[in-house]
Amino acid sequence: MGRTNPTYRDQLSAIEDDWRPFRRVLRRQDKPRFDRLFVYARDHADAAGNLNPADPLAPMWMAIALEQERRITELEEEVERLTEA
Repeated sequence: MGRTNPTYRDQLSAIEDDWRPFRRVLRRQDKPRFDRLFVYARDHADAAGNLNPADPLAPMWMAIALEQERRITELEEEVERLTEA
């Protein structure tokens, strides 16, 4: 019996492949940033897979937003520590 839906990780890999032409023309300094966004998405692939989304981009954007929110919070805490010192 075969699967009816591809895994979320497979869908994410296909999305990344679709975005390769975009990545190819990015400035050199932006390519690692672009790649990091897909790392964020892969880091949350287990949660996205449980969602079994109709649109696989939606959990990808949420994963990116979560990671960026985490980084912003860490930076705010660091700034707070530095200003208190």
